[in-house]
Amino acid sequence: MISYNTDVSELSEDDLAGFFVGWPAPPSPAQHLAVLRGSYRVVVARSQDEVVGFVNMISDGVLTAFIPWLEVRPEFQGQGIGTELMRRVLGEAEHLYSVDLVCDEELRPYYERLGMVALTGMIVRNRAACEG
Repeated sequence: MISYNTDVSELSEDDLAGFFVGWPAPPSPAQHLAVLRGSYRVVVARSQDEVVGFVNMISDGVLTAFIPWLEVRPEFQGQGIGTELMRRVLGEAEHLYSVDLVCDEELRPYYERLGMVALTGMIVRNRAACEG
């Protein structure tokens, strides 16, 4: 049974193992925890007491938001957890004008099924920022 909550106050670095598989420069557990605690909204998925997925949103709280991370541990993928995480975080943003995210091309159909539309955008990535 998967449960969902928005409280990250009790999370520790140890709770966040097993994420960012395949990333060229994944964030450290300390960075991961700091990002979640500093986010505007977070939804965490748990199986028993184990964190198996999360989504976070940063926002001005007035008109716009950005979803930087949606992650489900590989052994829990394909069970609808990511979809439920997105449904919940987007539900908390219904008052906002726009919610943006950036994804790899192969993930576009997934986000389109959630009601999102593709836009052209630009980005600067500094992978070295995750190294320290």
